[in-house]
Parts: sequence; C-alpha cells; structure tokens
Amino acid sequence: MIARLRGVVLEKDAEDAVIDVQGVGYRVNLSTLSLGKLPPEGQPVEVRIRTVVREDAFELFGFLSKAEEDVFLLLNGVSRVGPRMALGVLSGMEVPELVAALSRGEVARLAKIHGVGKKTAERLVLELKDKMKNVHLEAVSRGTAPAPASATQSDLVSALLNLGYKPPQAEKAAELATGRLGADASFQDLFREALKSLRAGG
Repeated sequence: MIARLRGVVLEKDAEDAVIDVQGVGYRVNLSTLSLGKLPPEGQPVEVRIRTVVREDAFELFGFLSKAEEDVFLLLNGVSRVGPRMALGVLSGMEVPELVAALSRGEVARLAKIHGVGKKTAERLVLELKDKMKNVHLEAVSRGTAPAPASATQSDLVSALLNLGYKPPQAEKAAELATGRLGADASFQDLFREALKSLRAGG
C-alpha cells in the first residue's frame, strides 16, 4: 500500500491533485483546506497517503499532517461515514478546530459542515467524542479557536490563487462568496461559492 508520496504538483482541481513522482502521475483526493495549502503547480510536495481499495475503485487520499490522517481514519470508522464523507468533514474545519468541536460535542456546529447534517453530526459526536483525546496535534501549528473572518478570506484568496486564478479574480470571487454566504460560513462553502462564481464568469 502507498503510504507517502514525494514529488511535484502536476495539476490541481477543486477536489483532488495530480502528483508527479518520477514520471508517474498519482491522482490524490484531498480536503478543500489541504488543497488550498498545496504549493503551486510545478513545485515539490510531500503528502501522507491512505489507499482505499474497493471492487470498482482504487483511490488515494492525501493529508498534509499525521493529525489530519488520524482524524480521517477515525471519521472513516464511524458507521455510515465513508472516505469521501470523512474528507468532506475535514474540508469543513481545520483539524484542531474539528477535534475541539468533536471533543466538546458541538453537534450544531458540526451539522453546518456541507453534507453532514444533524443526524450525522450526532453520530460523529457519539462515536468519536472520547477518541479525540488520542489525536496528537503537535504537528499542527494552528490553535483550536476558529479563524477570524479576515483570515478565512485571506485563506480563500490564497486557495484560489493556488488553483491558477489571477489575484483580481480571486479577490473578487472571495468577496462575492463572503457577501452571499456571510463571513461566518465554513471555508468549504465559501470556497465552493467562489469557484461557482469564477466558473460562471463572476
């Protein structure tokens, strides 16, 4: 099984990236937040990998820290939560923030993540609340407090720039997304709204 890839970012999209390792391109699924932190195309990168093999698919899921990978595995172990949904949950909050929300049983906050809903949020808390203490966050530099709106907007612009959009386009799309959804919307929802705006021509 593939556990780690070290290579060059070949392509980036809204849900995955292609990493070139000595001439072989690996398509890796990453959370929206991790995609936003990947270096630009043509730059070196190293990601942790979990390989998911099913009858109809062989997929690679990538992570920028051990903590993110650990939380993914815990999420994926929850009943009726597959790898795609686990990645979706990781797209909704930074890892320390997510660990804190699960530890505190913040169902309402978790339910706001795109694609989760109240019942799934309740199940996540029920099955993972006590397991969060086993997640080591020392590899993650950010604190557990939610990022202020200005920082979220800055991250949003940075993520769009990393996808190849020009600064004026990225800034305008970030402003439009924030205006439509509100500054307290999740990064994932803002990112999707900004991409929708860009693809529709603003």
